Amino acid sequence: MAVADTNVHYDLDPEIFGLYLDPMRKYSSGLYKSSEDTLEQAQRTKLHFVADRVKLAPGKRLLDIGCGWGSLVLFMAQEYGAHVVGVSPAPNQHAYIRDLVEQRGLGELVTTRVGQIQELDIEPRSFDAVTMLGSIVHMPDLGEAFGRAHAALRTKGMLYVSESCFRNAAKHAEFSEQESTAFVRDAIFGWGDMRPLSELVRGAEDAGFSVVAVDDLTEHYHRTIEDWLANVAASAQRLDEIEAGLADKLTKYLRTANAGWGFTTKHYALTCAKRR
Repeated sequence: MAVADTNVHYDLDPEIFGLYLDPMRKYSSGLYKSSEDTLEQAQRTKLHFVADRVKLAPGKRLLDIGCGWGSLVLFMAQEYGAHVVGVSPAPNQHAYIRDLVEQRGLGELVTTRVGQIQELDIEPRSFDAVTMLGSIVHMPDLGEAFGRAHAALRTKGMLYVSESCFRNAAKHAEFSEQESTAFVRDAIFGWGDMRPLSELVRGAEDAGFSVVAVDDLTEHYHRTIEDWLANVAASAQRLDEIEAGLADKLTKYLRTANAGWGFTTKHYALTCAKRR
């Protein structure tokens, strides 16, 4: 029930996301190199950063768990020649990606699968890299999520997880049930749990991974959301034509998310290796 409800937001009309995200519809933090960077530049920089972290190269196989609107899978196929499988429980996202794959002639490199990673039959030890950008927050069983990623990877495979977290266990306990948190978790996403970094590290290590890098992307996500807010404001009329009150609802959600960075919340990128 909890996991199925996460589809509600992610399975909305693709146009909605096109009105406030970047042109690739990447729904996670960008990486800004300078004050002049646009949202689109930051998202492309971030995807190159992810590729570097998982040591992507032509011919390698990548599994993207929670592939969203396909920004990562399409980018890694086009820019790196990787063979990519995207997983998402939201049918609208797969239809959107399928059209882009056909338009760009990427059918030999990109495939997607509908469903929760916990329910899909993934061939063991068949991928060189696994990525999870903002998806593990919607997975109730952290051990199972890391375990599935570990099982899918070949020896020396790499895992990249980026996630928004409460700053520590005390903040998690204090703020996870407050009204603003409940609004974002329940009214927007249906379910989510912003576990502190310590829980993510423990989950990765318990699954058999070695943690090789932790990057703090908090400031980058704050700026990303500021750019999304500007896009919501610029597109408010069209958003409200699609759904009455949608612009205000998105604004409330994004402002709530941006209010806590560094105080109650953080955004981390965790890079892990499967040694054997």
